Amino acid sequence: MENKQKAVARNDSSSSSSSTDENDFRHPVHKKFHLFGRHKSLHAALGGGKLADVLLWRNKQISGGLFAGATVIWFLFEWIGYHLLTFICHSLIVSLAILFFWSNLSLFVNKSLIEFPKIELPEELWTQVALLLRDQFTCAFGIFREVASGNDLKKFLYAIFGLWIISIVGRWFNLLTLVYIIFVVLLTVPFFYEKYDDQVDAYGEMAIKELRRQYSQLDEKVLQKLPIPFLKDIKQD
Repeated sequence: MENKQKAVARNDSSSSSSSTDENDFRHPVHKKFHLFGRHKSLHAALGGGKLADVLLWRNKQISGGLFAGATVIWFLFEWIGYHLLTFICHSLIVSLAILFFWSNLSLFVNKSLIEFPKIELPEELWTQVALLLRDQFTCAFGIFREVASGNDLKKFLYAIFGLWIISIVGRWFNLLTLVYIIFVVLLTVPFFYEKYDDQVDAYGEMAIKELRRQYSQLDEKVLQKLPIPFLKDIKQD
């Protein structure tokens, strides 16, 4: 009797394990889609340091100060017509004049002298900026070399299309306005993307699927019919 009960228990356990395995096989875990193929948080993807804190407005004073300063500089140069060298000289003249007269007047009004703070730029922040720029330039040169080698038509078309869009945008804005727009985008897009990442990732997934579908149709109807040697080699492989 005990042997029969053990056999029944083994059969139940084996059937339950097999059913769970079948359920796991029938219902695979769906991996959540993220833009740019990232597998970690946006803060970690941006480096996880002070630069990421600034871009994601974790330190609102620094982020707000940079945003306000860039806006003031853009307004002075774009609307008032200031030149860079003139702006720097006038700023230094006003600052030195105020500090010089205040230091001398403090002797007559029994005020303590101004103690000028020792300004040290944060080494970690500028190191991260330099490393980020180095990585981006290295990646850009690598992509340029790969596209120019003539082995990937898809990347070649992407590069031509991207440069064509940039050339059109360059007609609408001058260099200063374009730099200011890029700066504002860097200070706003990551912040809002982190806040609404689920919605953005969902729309991004649909957009990427649609682009891939359009490209597959273009590849089937046009690109595969072009007399390009390496396309035939790829098709044979």
